[in-house]
Parts: sequence; structure tokens; C-alpha cells
Amino acid sequence: MDTKSALTESSGSARTKRWLAVLLLLLLVVVAVILVITPVIVIQPFKAQTQRGVVISYAMKSWSPAVTFLFSVIAVLLLAWLWRGMRWWRRALLILPLLVLFGFTWLARQNHFEWMFNPLANSQYAAIADDKFLTPNDMVLAVTRNGESAAYPVRIMAYHHIAQDVVGGTPITATY
Repeated sequence: MDTKSALTESSGSARTKRWLAVLLLLLLVVVAVILVITPVIVIQPFKAQTQRGVVISYAMKSWSPAVTFLFSVIAVLLLAWLWRGMRWWRRALLILPLLVLFGFTWLARQNHFEWMFNPLANSQYAAIADDKFLTPNDMVLAVTRNGESAAYPVRIMAYHHIAQDVVGGTPITATY
């Protein structure tokens, strides 16, 4: 084998390794996105959920901080290896998946369920005679205390899960 064919074979092998590294980088990003997004999609208010779906979502939510951090470290190492000998525009293209991965690594550490199911701040209450919000078919959580009654619409409580109020002179916390 002469020197020229050895160099060609060597550069072809290097090119293949670089493409495999880029594919691995993209795979890391896709898996991280799936790992973080799936629990958000599965666990939503007023959406049918299965026990298996909730268990899988909880496991994904539990493992996603560690896994996405590991993926970020691997991606940085891959990018450092790929960086040498690349043109500036290819480097710029490789930064984009890294930024997406860093974003989902940050998101994996957030409690996005609190974003979806946030407490009802500054709630306002209305007398039933003044209410224009409820429909006849609305289900409510009802509380009676010391002769005074209050009702909390389930469709609102399903999003906020908690309301603090005073009923019959007693402070209460209604939850759903």
C-alpha cells in the first residue's frame, strides 16, 4: 500500500468517526428532549392518565437531572474533539445542539409541574347570587363551617390544587 492510499484511507476513517460523533451528539440531544418532555406531556390536568404512564413519567422526571448532566458532559467532550480542524460555520452549527442540550439540562432541574399546577394567588370569591362563572353542570368542592358555606369549582382546583379561604370565621385550605 502506498502513502497516498494510506492517507486517503486514514482520512476516510477520520471522516466516518467525525460523522459518528455528530450523530451521537444529535442522539444525546433527542434522548434528553424526550426524557424531559415526556412527563410534561403525560401528566396534565384533565387528561386521561394510566398508572403505567405516571410511573414511567415519574421515573423519567427523577432520572432526567443526572442523565441530562451526563449527556451534557459527553456532548462537550465530543464537541471538543470535533472542534479541531473544522470551519467556523460547522463549529457554529455544532453549538446549536449543545445549546439545546444545555437548555433541557436546566429544564430537567425545574419543577415544571408547579408551573402547570400553580397555587391560586390573589383568589377572589363571589356570592353565589353574583357569580357568572359557574355553569349548572360544574362540580364543586363544598365546605360548610359554622353555618357558612363555600364552593370551589373543580375545573379551577384541578389546575391550582389549593385555595386558602376563611369559612365561618375559620381559616381553611381547600385542596384537590
